[in-house]
Amino acid sequence: MTPVLKRIETYYDTVPRTSARAEDFGPLTLFVREGGGWPFYARPALGVTGEIPLGAVEKVRARQRELGVPEAFEWVAETTPGLRAAVEASGLTVSEHPLMVLEGEALAVPEPEGVTVRMVGADDPALRSAVAAPFAAFGVAPEPGTAERIGARIEAGWTRLAAALDGTGEALSAGQHQPVGPVSEVVGVGTVPSARRRGLGPAVTAALVADARAHGAELVFLSASDADVARLYGRLGFRTVATALIAEA
Repeated sequence: MTPVLKRIETYYDTVPRTSARAEDFGPLTLFVREGGGWPFYARPALGVTGEIPLGAVEKVRARQRELGVPEAFEWVAETTPGLRAAVEASGLTVSEHPLMVLEGEALAVPEPEGVTVRMVGADDPALRSAVAAPFAAFGVAPEPGTAERIGARIEAGWTRLAAALDGTGEALSAGQHQPVGPVSEVVGVGTVPSARRRGLGPAVTAALVADARAHGAELVFLSASDADVARLYGRLGFRTVATALIAEA
């Protein structure tokens, strides 16, 4: 395992614990969200790199069904290559996503015309629309209380939120980074359908990277949804170092 992947693996084990409890299943850890919000998943226990038996996967899936949460697993292919076979044997479908790391500062991108790209605080009037914009990008609405939960995470220092705002202060695109010590992951960057193809996503991503660096992040990374999106992030200076895997029923 490379030093970069080792740091990312530690991050992946740490960041869910800010809003979920961890249940031990030997070579696997199941994260169960405390309170509302998007449900978590299972992943390899920290330090596990070898083969993971089918029985362990099935025990986790049984617990997920018992809890009424999605039967989902997330992991890095190169870090835990022995998990995929067991997950697929259990009947789950695995999708691949480029895992990308930024070396140095993000490449400069011009601020799109007609918008202001900036960080959004917990008491910011733009908070609700900034939280809602990435959901709108996927055609869904946030659960009640989502803005309040994100605001609480911002206040706690667990989440940083950036948005591209129009002249009325409404967010057209937004995203987050989640710092844990000197490592942060860029997540949830999305643009409302009516504002796409204006360069808003890259501008928001660049703002998140600049904020992460300003707050001491030495390693900034993200997972792209597919190769086309990875090429867009590549223009900002991110490079693919591994493959993030997501398995769902």
